[in-house]
Amino acid sequence: MDRKTKVKRPVTQTIAGILRAVAGTPDPKNFTSAVICAAGSSTRFGGDTTKQFVELDGIPVVVRTLLAYEAAACVHEIIVVAKEDEIPLYEGIKERYGITKLTRVVKGGETRQDSARMGSDEVDKRCRFVAIADAARCLITPAEIDKVCHAAYQWNAASAGIKATDTVKIVDTSAFIDSTPDRAYVWMAQTPQIFALPLYRAAAYACRDEGFKATDDNQLAEHIRVPVKMVACSRENIKITEASDLLFAHAVLEARRRAKEDNEA
Repeated sequence: MDRKTKVKRPVTQTIAGILRAVAGTPDPKNFTSAVICAAGSSTRFGGDTTKQFVELDGIPVVVRTLLAYEAAACVHEIIVVAKEDEIPLYEGIKERYGITKLTRVVKGGETRQDSARMGSDEVDKRCRFVAIADAARCLITPAEIDKVCHAAYQWNAASAGIKATDTVKIVDTSAFIDSTPDRAYVWMAQTPQIFALPLYRAAAYACRDEGFKATDDNQLAEHIRVPVKMVACSRENIKITEASDLLFAHAVLEARRRAKEDNEA
């Protein structure tokens, strides 16, 4: 597909979509399934507890992520792809925290790429869009999720991200600088990464069959030459990777609490 090619939609459909986006309400036709990838081994995090179950201000990281997708207006269901030994834990989470959109928990694959694909195979038959997300991005907000959803509804593929503010260097195998890309065109990808379901499945299975290894789901779409719209989200939407990331996450939550108290005062 040519990068400049746009999907033509009827004018009435486009206007209706814009009005729904402004109102912050979901398009009932665009049933969206969130696939939360939580099957990682957390080797970089360290410790005996996987990072998705480490508590952040008294609540496990994965629960904070689930609560954000639960509150997102555009998300109709949630599927968790988990480590096999952690699957039984989610029934208690669903009940304790009121995660009503959680429809199933499935075993993950050998890689995150495998897990995301396997999760997409379990979506509701009404699903039209699939939102692939990291369980460890627990600071995402419902408003940001909806923002990326609306972009995906328009462009068929959209990803959360932030524009690069640092100068980025491309290096060789010996870590010597090879080139410096124009920062104006450099983005740091986040999740959710949201795709029309047929598009995502075509990309995921093509890459599986060709043995193509991707570092995120956008790269799957890129591999079959499908353009993905980047959507500016917050720098707070970090992925908990190392224990030190919890310090930043705690500071963000504290700042949000103070802001909420100030608004309510």
